[in-house]
Amino acid sequence: MKNELSQRVSRGLLSGQITLHQLHVFHATARHANLTRAAEELSLTQPTVSMQIKQVTKAIGLPLYELIGKRFYLTEAGEEVFKTCEAIFEQLNRLEENLAELKGLQQGKLRLAAAMTAKYFFPTLLYPFCQQYPSVQVALELATPDEVLARLDQNLDDFYIVNRLPERQNIQVQPLLCSPLVVVAAANHPLVGQPQISLQRISAEEFVLREPGAAPRDAAEQLFREHHLSIRAKLELGSNEAIKQVVRDGLGLGILSLHSLTSESTDALAILDVEGFPLHQQWYVITHADKQLAAPARTFLNYVIQESQHYCSIPASLQCSTDPLYMAQFKAKATQPERGVSLT
Repeated sequence: MKNELSQRVSRGLLSGQITLHQLHVFHATARHANLTRAAEELSLTQPTVSMQIKQVTKAIGLPLYELIGKRFYLTEAGEEVFKTCEAIFEQLNRLEENLAELKGLQQGKLRLAAAMTAKYFFPTLLYPFCQQYPSVQVALELATPDEVLARLDQNLDDFYIVNRLPERQNIQVQPLLCSPLVVVAAANHPLVGQPQISLQRISAEEFVLREPGAAPRDAAEQLFREHHLSIRAKLELGSNEAIKQVVRDGLGLGILSLHSLTSESTDALAILDVEGFPLHQQWYVITHADKQLAAPARTFLNYVIQESQHYCSIPASLQCSTDPLYMAQFKAKATQPERGVSLT
């Protein structure tokens, strides 16, 4: 089947029979394995998507898919067409970017995927870049950590912003910034203003934490384990905003990224001066090691690494420890990223 398809291509039998638009529709449908989701992405009706795919199938002359319920399954020939689509679109994107570079313009497309909690700092870093390079079209996808890794495996984006290194081969890792984790309490909590609170003392308090497996919780639990202590989890919540509200109501302490404590969300909250905190939580920019970065991507990487080293601030409305050495740790942790590595 594969040889038959290759022979048809080599003889030029598909020339003029399949359009790029039809291949784009087929690629989107195969990627989602669902006609409805492909139609939504392409802003087309489902009957239109179905018709375009049937035209591709007719031109190929081999079955490309099976529909079982609403699920779209590729045949062997369909897999070959899908791989060819990916290669075609990658080459077209590279051509567009290379032509822009030849024209001396910093323009083209930049595709980014980031873990959801990056929303607290990454748009702030991204906005000045978009202003400086208005001809660069930037697409940012915020998703769960698992979804970001799935996009990495499918090579859907130029860069991936994560706070936990994946177990993947052949990736390039560049530290982005440190997001210090801090212990927060209601502003009227008895521990507010006390200097150098020990971990043993704080372990007697009840905490409101993210779900098991969340990077901030894992980092905090590791710190407590190293001191042969544990965290008393009173509540587990799936969002930082919910944690801030519960802590603000005095139902427990929280462990949050400093970047999540924006000026709009810190009323009636305070940072506690706790042993071992602020806790270093590194964010990274990842790309495939063998990926050829076009001019916009190279420019973006240099820009975001440089700018991120200066990004660490405490909202003026947030009550903090008065110990200047404690506060200085935030700046120190933010401006000393680790060195980049290549994992092959």
